Amino acid sequence: MRYVSNPPNPYHKYSAEFLGEPPQTKLEIFEETATKKIITKNNSPDVGFEFSVNCYRGCIHACTYCFARPYHEFLGYGAGTDFETKIVAKVNAPELLREELKRTRRTIDYLAFSFTTDPYLPVEASYELTRKCLEVCRDFKIPVGIVTKSPLVTRDIDVLTKMDATVYFSIPFLTTVQAKPFEPFAPIPESRFRAMKTLAENDISVGIAIAPIIPTYNDSQIPALLERARDAGATKAFMTLLHLPTESLRAYFTARLEERLPTKADKILNALKRERDGKLNNNDFGNRMKGKTEQWQLAVKLFDLHYKRLGFEQRKPTRIIEEKSLAIQQNLFD
Repeated sequence: MRYVSNPPNPYHKYSAEFLGEPPQTKLEIFEETATKKIITKNNSPDVGFEFSVNCYRGCIHACTYCFARPYHEFLGYGAGTDFETKIVAKVNAPELLREELKRTRRTIDYLAFSFTTDPYLPVEASYELTRKCLEVCRDFKIPVGIVTKSPLVTRDIDVLTKMDATVYFSIPFLTTVQAKPFEPFAPIPESRFRAMKTLAENDISVGIAIAPIIPTYNDSQIPALLERARDAGATKAFMTLLHLPTESLRAYFTARLEERLPTKADKILNALKRERDGKLNNNDFGNRMKGKTEQWQLAVKLFDLHYKRLGFEQRKPTRIIEEKSLAIQQNLFD
């Protein structure tokens, strides 16, 4: 069995690997003072927002599929265990956000929390960077969308009820047993559903992110996940296909899959390759989180059918998607 605990950083000219088991790792927290900006602009049509805020780098949840892992390589770390154990907190994020919004408020109509890591990591309980950034957005009347796996978000009910906010809980698996091979240190699915219900009972808009869909593993759970979320008060939902953008992430995901689900690994990897023309990933903008085969189309139809049956809100394209679609149409007719 191939074991990849922390793939070599491709930006390093030289790298070294341990012979045998790597040494025991411990959680390290690094504090960073951002000097330029905290709002990141996204130009990809694959995601439904244009501006995001990330208060942290790295993620203790250790999801093997996380497409944000390669961002850690830009810091000189690895995309594997480094991503899970070396957490960076941008300690001046709230102050920087307030200063940026003073200059850009008129051009920003929505902020997403967060794109590269969960905004409610366990360290948020003490740092409160996400909470303070939400307070800034409340003051500027900026609508926000939050994607999290953590019930810690319920701590901020008092802030969320005073602003235009939607909280999406990322719940791609129904049970703890199904989730553990891919999300070893994330809160269990049941705790996320309970937190979703708590927010909904406080009149906060909530939704479910069935992301990622791992072909042949959790696509059949789409109806049950939507129904469970609707029972917990969700009115919105979306799903995406597994996205593994770099070689280091593909190596890490594959190694963990073969280690934890050895009898299912080949089936999952082969199904994913069928969606991506024989590769584990598709880096074409607009198609990175979608598949091509009939199996993916069936998953989409299954989602749409039960989304409508359960009475979820009618989906509206966001501004960035509308702009990308218009640009594509113009290019076709130019």
